[in-house]
Formats: sequence, C-alpha cells, structure tokens
Amino acid sequence: MEEKFLHLAEKRRSIYNLGKNKVLADGEIVRLVENMVKNCPTAFNSQSGRVVVLLGENHHKLWNIVKDVLKTKVPAEAFGKTEEKMNSFAAGYGTVLFFIDDQITADLQAKFPLYADNFPVWAEQANGILQYMVWTALAEQNVGASLQHYNPLIDDKVREEWLLPKSWRLRAQMPFGSIGAAAEAKTYLPLDMRVKVFD
Repeated sequence: MEEKFLHLAEKRRSIYNLGKNKVLADGEIVRLVENMVKNCPTAFNSQSGRVVVLLGENHHKLWNIVKDVLKTKVPAEAFGKTEEKMNSFAAGYGTVLFFIDDQITADLQAKFPLYADNFPVWAEQANGILQYMVWTALAEQNVGASLQHYNPLIDDKVREEWLLPKSWRLRAQMPFGSIGAAAEAKTYLPLDMRVKVFD
C-alpha cells in the first residue's frame, strides 16, 4: 500500500502538453471527482469544497473567458505568450473548477466564535487537499493535469456564465486531458533541509 501511494505521489505532475484524446469516459471523470469530493477530509466535517466539471464547449468557454479578461490586463505586445498558454489549456479535454462555499465558513464562525479566525484557513487547507486528491486520482488513470489560478480576475464572469451561487469563491482551475508529453525532470532540495527528525 505504501509503495502504491508513493508511486501515485511521484506520478502526479504538472502536465502542460494536453490533448483531447478520451482517456476516460465522461461519466467516469464525473464519478472520480464526486468520490474525491465525498471523501475529502474537512475541519468540523464542514464539507465546504465545491467543484464544477467543464467538458466540451463549456471547457472551451472557460478558457475564452480567461483569455478575454487577460487581454484587458496584459500589455498587447506581451499578450502573444499569454494567449499561447491559454490555448494550451484549452487543448485539453476538460477543466475542473474548485470553489470554497464561504457561507459554510461564515456559519461555522457564527456557531464557534472561539475558532472564527481559523475557519477560513481550514477551508483553504481542505480545498488544497481536495485539489491534490482529484489531481492524483486523474494521474492514476493516466490523465494529465495542471493547477492554475486565474482567480479572482475571472470569478464574476465564471459565476455569471454557469449561474453559480454568490457564496462560491473560485480557488483554482485544473485543465486536464490526454498526456501529449511527459513533465520535465524536477529538481529537489535536499531533504535534510526540509525534514527534521528528533528521536
């Protein structure tokens, strides 16, 4: 079991060369995401993570939204590289959007005022765990993905386009698809700089 988990941890990488080949059926993708959402640990069992799975035209619509928003922010002479990057995400099969439902956090803050300052932090931590779970589960199925953060620039337009509740705050975007090229070699800091053991 430990070896399998380690293998998956090593297999999960940022894949930027995505393709549209169907590695998993749409229903399998949705079930995979649903299982990760259901089983993600959260403080006080708050279950504050929310997810939207975009496939087909909805996937393309998202990256066109991002492109349009960035066009108003990035200097024209530098926009070519930005557009190229957006096109690489759009070249994938779909996108998973990760949100936090801030209403859940607010309710917990009111119910447990002693921990009020911690609930937003715990919600972020839980969302990070959820992102990692979905990413690793996709990697296990040989689906490539990367994690992007164009929030809060696109939040309002995303909420309007897919009629999402105002309390859903966008935290990350995960384009995914078939793997066109493996991730580049990764360098690591010495572990003795990152892990201390006292026995």
